[in-house]
Amino acid sequence: MQATQLVWLRNDLRLDDHPALALAAEHGPIKVVFCATPKQWQQHDESPARLGLRAAVLQDIADRLAQLGIPFHLLEVDYFADVPDELLKFCQQQNITDIWFQAETPLDEQRRDQAVSDVLTKADIYVHLLAEDLLVALPVKTQQDEPFRVFTPYYRRWLQILEDIQQTPYAEPKSQGKALKSELLECNWAGKFRDDLWPGNEQKALERLTAFCEIKLDVYKTQRDFPNKPATSTLSPYLANGQLGPRRLLATIQYYCGEAKRDWRHDDWLRELAWRDFYKQLFLYFPRLSMGKAFKLETEKVVWRDDEAGFKAWCEGKTGFPIVDAAMRQLNQTGWMHNRLRMITASFLSKILLLDWRRGEQYFMQTLIDGEFAANNGGWQWSASTGVDAAPYFRVFNPTLQSERYDPQGLFIKRFVPELKDVPIKQLHNPPADLRGQCGYPQPIVDYKQARKDAIAAFKDLPRE
Repeated sequence: MQATQLVWLRNDLRLDDHPALALAAEHGPIKVVFCATPKQWQQHDESPARLGLRAAVLQDIADRLAQLGIPFHLLEVDYFADVPDELLKFCQQQNITDIWFQAETPLDEQRRDQAVSDVLTKADIYVHLLAEDLLVALPVKTQQDEPFRVFTPYYRRWLQILEDIQQTPYAEPKSQGKALKSELLECNWAGKFRDDLWPGNEQKALERLTAFCEIKLDVYKTQRDFPNKPATSTLSPYLANGQLGPRRLLATIQYYCGEAKRDWRHDDWLRELAWRDFYKQLFLYFPRLSMGKAFKLETEKVVWRDDEAGFKAWCEGKTGFPIVDAAMRQLNQTGWMHNRLRMITASFLSKILLLDWRRGEQYFMQTLIDGEFAANNGGWQWSASTGVDAAPYFRVFNPTLQSERYDPQGLFIKRFVPELKDVPIKQLHNPPADLRGQCGYPQPIVDYKQARKDAIAAFKDLPRE
């Protein structure tokens, strides 16, 4: 009789293209487990929306596994530190001989996985720790065997490796017996989320991936920066939960690029996916990123302002800068924000208000349905000029110019800032003071020109590495 294999799911919540599921099934019947750690998630600032989507995804997985005759178990403890003993107890109760799971890159997750490996190995349970859930999980390093600190050369090397290691997606697990009764999971930690925007099932995620690549991949490069155009994939909540496998992503991109007779290697959406890999791999080489530290160590000496009123206005979308306010209201209402707007709002907080980027990073994590630690941290540090970015520190986004360029008709602004819906387009991006009063829209909370000078001065004389 073959030994039972246990597959431990984490941020890889899917059945399609799942290496741990596929490889474990080659060695015997499988069981699947997920360990909920709500107090740890709270410490990590994971949003109610993300937890709500996670719960819905887990229910979908449990239901589908039950149809395949594969048992699914939801365990709950408080913190990562409690996971090793809980998994050991479960393995011993269920006569598990092997456990399979994919590595993760943030420091707390690495420590958890090492502790699990140590405890289970000591108990003679074989641990199969697989590579990270990335398009390129192999180390992407310079010729000097150093990690890349800038994206563009990283991306060139990443593409070379990707060409060499291409794999077809792993198939979903096969039925291993009579269907089981599907149980309603107890996820008391789950919050509310917009399930009308992001249904919590894998099939919908796969359908959205296919539709995006079939319809929008060709126009992504030219239209992705315009928040009023439906040109982005809106797949980020599914990517954050690992509902789409990396080999499935690549295979879909390659197929539709082939249909359009375009070289998949030059695809702009693939480049965005490379950014995700880049940020995640940085956590392996620079553990300080998991500790709230800046990548550029000299920027730890920046003197950030103390302005609670300004931070509150930014959070609530009441800064008096229409594009910033529209973006923040989109975030608060939907749990999601367009990527161009993430850069604009992050630059506004860290460079124009000169508030510590870590405050914005935390607020995004606490609000976003797609709040992924590495991607969120990387984006914030990029915007604040504290991270892995070749651009000089004096890059400061002008919110009015950004607004005029990327929302020229003001359609996005008017959707989320209804006070301004009747303002003429010539005045919409920076309404005059009297018109603001008539509309009930706030005056700007800061003078942009002076704030820009102050931000540049704060960075200018820092010692360089």
